Amino acid sequence: MVLDPSVVLTWILFLALFPIAFFWLRRAWRILVRGDFSEVALRRGVPPANPAKFAPFVAALNLVCGAVIVFVIFGVVSARLDYETWSSTAGITIWSKFLFDFILGRHAHPVAWGRKKKSADETVAPSGE
Repeated sequence: MVLDPSVVLTWILFLALFPIAFFWLRRAWRILVRGDFSEVALRRGVPPANPAKFAPFVAALNLVCGAVIVFVIFGVVSARLDYETWSSTAGITIWSKFLFDFILGRHAHPVAWGRKKKSADETVAPSGE
């Protein structure tokens, strides 16, 4: 085996699968078993107003993606998956997880379009006068 950049990147990808699977499965465990919603649908580090509403989706996403990564790890170790199969499966799983986490985070924190509604304080004494 010649040590070139592609071999090094392949090993980095494979070794990175272990902590990735651990963190994703731990996150699913925290949401499903412990009921800890502190990491559900975060946007800029802030949870949504109702994290319990989005918890099943985030837990399912973490559980499925973590299971796929564990399957890939066992497939590589047991030599049942060739390079193209396991690297593409791992890559698609990682990118899909990031994308769906982003979508859930944005869906949980809706953007208010249009004019801001005046609060009770501004209607009594408008600012600037």
